Amino acid sequence: MPDPLGPLFDALESINGELTGFAARLARLEDAAAVRGAAKQGGAGEGGDSESARVRGAPVVWHKIKEEEERAELWSEFTAWVIRMADFYELTTEQLPHACWWEHGAVVAELTALWTGWESAYLKDEEDAGASPYLWHDAWSRGIDRIGRMWLGECTNGYHQQKSRTVWGTDPAHRKKITDAGPPRV
Repeated sequence: MPDPLGPLFDALESINGELTGFAARLARLEDAAAVRGAAKQGGAGEGGDSESARVRGAPVVWHKIKEEEERAELWSEFTAWVIRMADFYELTTEQLPHACWWEHGAVVAELTALWTGWESAYLKDEEDAGASPYLWHDAWSRGIDRIGRMWLGECTNGYHQQKSRTVWGTDPAHRKKITDAGPPRV
């Protein structure tokens, strides 16, 4: 009689292998970022020029990019990727607000994560490259589902409509009320 738990253990072993691969890839990305950061702090890279090239697949945090030229270059590359993917995967307006996706911060954040994940999966020669495209497609599917929930379909008619909500960070009295309350007593 075959072991009924055998397939479960095989699946766990496979998942463990994937996690090990992800950890190794993350360590390489962190090492590359540390090297890039050290080069920027040192002021000069090879040939005396300042080192500013982003490592493909490294995270992009838009509000932390201070240099306007670098920001504009990355934004252009990113938007070209979004448009290419939207066309390739035949996204509908219900999945991604065509007329204004860039005006929704959460949508931009999700797409940025998908972009850097795509770069990591497709533009690098990695040990786990065989599984990377499949895993990226899984992330893409889940990401597109999340995007549809983030903006709640308010912009499907071809125009941008601001959500009617209070921006949390603009009311100092509200922030003070929360901080003065302290953490809940359990």
